[in-house]
Amino acid sequence: MVRISLFLACLAISASVQAADLAAGQAAYAVCAACHGPAGQGNQAMNAPQIAGQAAWYTKRQLTAYQKGHRGTAAGDTYGAQMRPMSMTVTAPAAMDNIAAYIESLPASKPAATVGGDAAAGAAAYAVCAACHGQQAEGNDALGGPALANLNDWYLARQLKNFKEGRRAYHPEDTYGAQMKPMSMTLADDTAINNVAAYIGTLAAE
Repeated sequence: MVRISLFLACLAISASVQAADLAAGQAAYAVCAACHGPAGQGNQAMNAPQIAGQAAWYTKRQLTAYQKGHRGTAAGDTYGAQMRPMSMTVTAPAAMDNIAAYIESLPASKPAATVGGDAAAGAAAYAVCAACHGQQAEGNDALGGPALANLNDWYLARQLKNFKEGRRAYHPEDTYGAQMKPMSMTLADDTAINNVAAYIGTLAAE
């Protein structure tokens, strides 16, 4: 079933990718590559997660969030503050469409496990997440839930902590963040967070 779903996902390349100028997106991506890698594979040493394969609609939403100050302006969000000026390089709608489509076109790889969580325990806790992010963490654009599969476990753990501790979902106009914050609160501590991150790691593409 998972392989069939992945196959169908590959066939159903988003309309935004088909319509966008991928060559222009690739050129603009040079700024992103410095941290996220030439293939969007991420670089933990630079605190930059894998972004290859992420849906264009979600990439655009996050770039917009950074530009509007919905992300990257909270006290203590060092890495968000580093990302915010990078987002300002693609403020034109067409440029954002192009770079987001190019990122979506990049093939994702399975990230290495780093957090050492208990994936079995994380599977039970993930039931709450699956409602919006999908049973296989494939994402659900209708509900605004991005794909989580193929995101680095260390990045997932960091973002869950950011939601819990107010470094995300702090802006009154961040509607999706406001939905996510109470979900993060269902994870009692760092151990529970690492367990969920470890479980999501098992759902990543081989």
